[in-house]
This record gives sequence, C-alpha cells and structure tokens, in this order.
Amino acid sequence: MGKNKAKGPLSESFLQLPTHASTAQIVDTHTHLASTFEMYRSKYHKDPKYETVFDFVKGMYAGKRVEAVIDVWCEAPVRKLWKEFADSALHEEDRKSKWGGVEYWFVMGVHPHEAKLYNDEIEADILEAMKHPRCVGWGEMGLDYHYDNSPRDVQQEVFSRQLKHAVRLNKPLTIHTREADADTERILKEIVPKDHPIHIHCFTDSPEFGERLLDHFPNLCIGVTGVVTFATNLDTPGIVRRMDTSSTSPLRILLETDAPYMVPANIYDSLQKLPNANELKGRRLPLSHSAMIPWTADFVSGILNEQRTGDDSKLDSDWVLKVARENARKVYGV
Repeated sequence: MGKNKAKGPLSESFLQLPTHASTAQIVDTHTHLASTFEMYRSKYHKDPKYETVFDFVKGMYAGKRVEAVIDVWCEAPVRKLWKEFADSALHEEDRKSKWGGVEYWFVMGVHPHEAKLYNDEIEADILEAMKHPRCVGWGEMGLDYHYDNSPRDVQQEVFSRQLKHAVRLNKPLTIHTREADADTERILKEIVPKDHPIHIHCFTDSPEFGERLLDHFPNLCIGVTGVVTFATNLDTPGIVRRMDTSSTSPLRILLETDAPYMVPANIYDSLQKLPNANELKGRRLPLSHSAMIPWTADFVSGILNEQRTGDDSKLDSDWVLKVARENARKVYGV
C-alpha cells in the first residue's frame, strides 16, 4: 500500500455551519476575535476566503442571528489593535457596513497567565480603554492554579488590584478561575459588593463552588462554553443542574464561545449532514466562532430536560438562548 498523504485543513465550508433550527438571537459574551481571525488565517493561509476580521465576521455570521459579541482583550502588554476594532463600532452605520450589523462590545483586563507582566503602564492603558463607549467590563482577570504561568501570590495581587479599579468604575467583572476556588471566592467576597454584576467565564470548577458564588452574589452569572459538551467535563453540567433544581435560583447562565477554542462536541452530528461530510472522518474543526452557540444551547436544554417530566415542561435551545440573552443584558447592559 502507498503512504497516506498528509491532510490539509478541513474545507472552510465546514466553518460556515449548517442551518440550526433555533430562531433566537445569539449574544456571545466572551470571544477573542483577533485571536480567532489570526487562527483562521494560519489554518487557511494558502487561499483564505476572508482577508480581514470584518470580512470574517460578515461572512461567518451572515444569516446566523448573531446579534452581539463581547470581545475580550486580556494580553500584557495591551494590544493596540483593540482601539481599531472598538472605534470601528462607534457608529451604527459602521456597525452595519463593517460588522454586518453585529453589535460589537469589548472588555479588557490582564489574564492570570500574564499577571507577572502587569505594571503601571499596562494598568494605565486599561484605564484609558475603560472610557471607550464600547467598553462594557473589566477582564478577563482572576486566578489560574492549573497552569501557574504566574506565581500565585502575584496572581492574587494583580487580581485584587484590577478588581478594585473595576468596582470603583462600576464596571462588570469578567472572571477567569481555574482550580483556585478558595482564593477566588475569598478575594471576590473581600473586594466586590454583593450586588455587583459578575461573569464567571467558562466555568469548569466544582458545582459547590459555583453555588456558593451564586448564593452570595445575586447579579452573578455562570459562563457556559462548548466545554459543557465534553464527555470529560462533569462540573459544568453539574452547576447547570443545580440552578435548574433550585426553587430560588433561575437559570443564571451566559452563553459564550471563548473562541477560537472549545468547539461544541455535539456540532459534529450536524456537520455529518453536509454533502462533503466524508471529508470529516474523525477530524475536528480548527477553531470555534460565535455562530456555534446554538449547539451549546442544545446541550444545556438537554441537561435541563433530564430532570423534567411530561412533554409540556420540555425546554428547547430557543428558551436557553433567550434566557442567556436577557442575562447578558443584566450583567453587561448589552
């Protein structure tokens, strides 16, 4: 037998996605547009369909009901590209012509991975960005004890410093926490007023931890990405179940992608229905994007329906999308 030829990237047509049955609007409360576009160009550099991030958004999201995105800038030093993106969304006519009608918003902070690089100059850049009309929050920031890319004491110091500024400015919080339950909870409760809006981004920690935060902060929501669909992840479905079964707590989730990462695992069933599905054969999409959120909503509705009886009580992805959309309005004002 001859040698197998090296496979190139999957056809871009898979990224366009099949039509989803949902009709509700999508608000992606956590995406990294610059990184997503850069990953796209790195995978399809030979003959890319889209030349600019604006072309990418207009092309990928056309007809997909993507109403709004919250773009996350969390590098250190701050990437100056943020202002080009944000300024391009200042006026309605530009949002129509450049962004295809998608409402562009952003948050900014320093990720715990890069806490060791945080300094007065970076902080000044973030404070300047906070004044921009399209800025709706501070983050992502927090603690990450899984990778420990920055020393834990430095992570805690930088997290506290950012929180104090965000609270002073009355900016919603976008929080990254991983395997740091005790310190995250302690610092939040020490610094943040109980009624402050908080988004715990891409929740993957213990349901007990999530429940304590939900109980203490009435305006806190849990961020659910495509990772909820992963077979190895039991914690995110666990906190969703706890919210649904509590008589005092509604479904306090935000839907997000964390694009370009975490493609929903259940999306591949839909891709198998495409004419060129044989090209997949166990391969995976190279990146995620905001139009994939309905598949995450599908999975969430499935979790909720496991605990319901009777056809009349069944929930669908539209219901989940609408609840998450309203939560985005409550947390970020978008």
